[in-house]
Amino acid sequence: MSLAERLKFDQNGLIPAITRDATSGEVLMMAFMNAEAVKRTQETGTVHYYSRSRQKLWMKGESSGHVQKVREIRVDCDADCLLITVEQVGAACHTGHHSCFYRVVDGSDMTTDGEKEVDAAAIYGREDILDAVYHVIQERRQNPSEKSYVASLFAKGLDKILGKIGEEATETAVAGKGGDRDEVVYEVADLFFHTLVLLGYYDLPPERIYQELRRRFGLSGIDEKNSRTSK
Repeated sequence: MSLAERLKFDQNGLIPAITRDATSGEVLMMAFMNAEAVKRTQETGTVHYYSRSRQKLWMKGESSGHVQKVREIRVDCDADCLLITVEQVGAACHTGHHSCFYRVVDGSDMTTDGEKEVDAAAIYGREDILDAVYHVIQERRQNPSEKSYVASLFAKGLDKILGKIGEEATETAVAGKGGDRDEVVYEVADLFFHTLVLLGYYDLPPERIYQELRRRFGLSGIDEKNSRTSK
């Protein structure tokens, strides 16, 4: 008996599927599948859903390239809901956010990027500020405006982004040499910001950097460098 045959679909032949990030465990999105979507997901290793509005099967990332590569599929106790763990390429949300669940309800108020300026630290937590800034960068990239500095960088292309990183790296070094602690903080923040723009250009979320740093943690710097040169 196939997986689809063991599931309990609703009266419309659909089952909800919750998708989460394999690296961080973050919930990325919720959508629906029919039997064919379940079958195609298993066969191809990339997640397929069923669109209720378009009434058709679709593969996540078929137009954006932001595909979801299946790592694990779980079925709940009643067999009427799926939990899919994936390697997310790029952003899961069509707004450019890594997760569709980027809005936070504070009391009766729901804060969103589109309604007003977001206090990123309040929404994501201070320890997640790099992720918050990255998500805003991606939102500006997906929805450019004439007043957006980030949008202007993407419009000018990779060379402009790389040039800004080189410029900020030099200014960081000068600040370090000068010994002004506040100036060092200011310049490092600029360098981090423009580096996040570069990550956004390649659709690489900060989690990829965290993952690499976790891999290196506890390794001798010399051993780690030698492991790269030997590949």
